[in-house]
Amino acid sequence: MKVVLGVPRGFCAGVVRAIDIVELALQKYPHPVYVKHQIVHNPYVVSSLEEKGARTVEDVDEIPEGATVVFSAHGSPPEDFQKAEERGLRVIDATCPLVTKVHNEAKRYSREGRRMILVGHRGHQEVKGTMGQTDMHLVDDRERDNMPEWEDDTPVTVLTQTTLSVNDTKRAISEIEGNFSDVIVRNDLCYATTNRQEAVDELSDLVDVVLVIGAHNSSNCNRLREVAEANGLPAYLINGPEELDFEWLEGAQSIGITSGASTPEDLIMNVISAIAPDEVTTIDGVEEDITFVLPQEFRE
Repeated sequence: MKVVLGVPRGFCAGVVRAIDIVELALQKYPHPVYVKHQIVHNPYVVSSLEEKGARTVEDVDEIPEGATVVFSAHGSPPEDFQKAEERGLRVIDATCPLVTKVHNEAKRYSREGRRMILVGHRGHQEVKGTMGQTDMHLVDDRERDNMPEWEDDTPVTVLTQTTLSVNDTKRAISEIEGNFSDVIVRNDLCYATTNRQEAVDELSDLVDVVLVIGAHNSSNCNRLREVAEANGLPAYLINGPEELDFEWLEGAQSIGITSGASTPEDLIMNVISAIAPDEVTTIDGVEEDITFVLPQEFRE
């Protein structure tokens, strides 16, 4: 049995930055340091930081007045910043810069008088943060008949959640362009999302089954599983080796393994150890060398 590893996989620059921010905050400020929403969507990362003194909450109102809070990589709506100010909190914003770019686009095009459409998944933390920036309509590719009922000559700008399926996003944008004559598309899918989906496309030609290592609430991990399934392969999303069902691998000669942008590499190695393959190879893939600067308070 052979394991073929996808490239790239694992942490993206935004996730590295967010984890570093919490680590640095834990070094600089009194414990506990609160984190609004999971800093990234991976339970192992969250648990590791909580063991060091972080405490994850889902509402700013849960944080004691005067404490330190890190806002998660997914982005937060303005109301969270307002609540934090009212409670006298020290706020450190770990929003991924690529998500911040979407927020800035939303405000810019709204000021220009254009109607905003966000292509995204209802309820996802990133969507909540983006939709809080200005008035906009959500188009969720998983729902039917959710196009806005505006005049067809309405000036429209389309933004996207950064972690969606490349193909599903293209279809949603095409439908929007078919409904309106004046459309500006800001396809905001991030480089990590696109690169990892392309890697799964390549991996699918080489293996019999695909394992995606990552959290079940991770949007980009779920999209990787869907890409493999769309290519006709059985594919499974697991947090780690404890969720591995060896019946999935029966009869498979080659197993493809990849991971989402918030998955530590250790988890992949643990899954490989559990499988104990005869051979491990990797595909040729895009080399990612992107880094993001830290917030001002940590740049010294």
